[in-house]
Amino acid sequence: MAEVLVTGGCGYIGSHTLVELIAAGYEPISLDDNSRSSPGILEGVERITGVRVRNHKVDLRNAALTDACFAEHRDAVAVIHFAAFKTVPESVAKPLLYYENNIISLLNVLASADRYGVPNFIFSSSCSVYGNARELPVTEDTPFGEPECPYARTKQMGEHIIADFARVSPASCISLRYFNPVGAHESSEIGEVPYSEPDNLVPRVTRTAIGILPELVVHGRDYGTRDGTCIRDYIHVSDIARAHVVAIEHMRKAARDTRPERRPEVFNLGSGTGTTVLEVIKAFERVAGNGLKYRVGPRRAGDVEAVYSDNRRAETILGWRPERGIDDMMRTAWQWELVMAERRQKP
Repeated sequence: MAEVLVTGGCGYIGSHTLVELIAAGYEPISLDDNSRSSPGILEGVERITGVRVRNHKVDLRNAALTDACFAEHRDAVAVIHFAAFKTVPESVAKPLLYYENNIISLLNVLASADRYGVPNFIFSSSCSVYGNARELPVTEDTPFGEPECPYARTKQMGEHIIADFARVSPASCISLRYFNPVGAHESSEIGEVPYSEPDNLVPRVTRTAIGILPELVVHGRDYGTRDGTCIRDYIHVSDIARAHVVAIEHMRKAARDTRPERRPEVFNLGSGTGTTVLEVIKAFERVAGNGLKYRVGPRRAGDVEAVYSDNRRAETILGWRPERGIDDMMRTAWQWELVMAERRQKP
């Protein structure tokens, strides 16, 4: 069974990708120091798949420990690099922390992958690389904009690093630019577990509805959008997870057919449509069957006004398209929040 190394495998998108890899016949190996994730999420993966995924508890900023993991799994067919800090306000407040963690870990993972000849590399990128795009929807050829926060800049820097690496490496490289992953696995066995107070919209919606937060603050209603609130492209986390398996198959087939090009491929992973903050709230109220307490507050530093994707390249080349809509996203997110609330009540 072919091994796939998954950095940040205990995280939100990482854990859902473990499920998809197992379903596709791979043996995923997680590398996660659990500083911002829970090792208990692997129990949920096991309940879904019947497979207990092994996790190496390693800080990827440590080059020697990272290399030791790769040495143990030198026959891996791919690396998926999720591990990164991702909170926009925190990156604004602590930029050096984000540069240290997100860049050094990427360099160490690439160096070890190169040393042991791992043939395929997938980078977890972000739509934040586009900044405040002048034209929407954004395509993969849309130029990088000025990043709105240090987190976004680390993703831009990461893509530049991978492009330079790809020119001198025989490995195939893909950058997947996620838009806004939301929702949870249909089983409600795994979902997003914020390590601290979440700043993303959907977990704040569900936490408000469950009573953890007293109210939801909508950050600004004076943007130049149809209802004055920010527009984002929301996509179900399981759709994003499935794209990684499709990307691995694409790279492995390309390696068999022709010599890979010396440049990374890039794909947008989004729904192809934009949804405002108020439209997300309405979708939640629709699936939950009750109203949500919210108020409008000032704009938040680091937020872009609007961004949504043109996802046709992923559909044309990878054969991937999202299967779940905004109601599915909100429904599974709410079900997961209810499950977490039930677990908190158990002694």
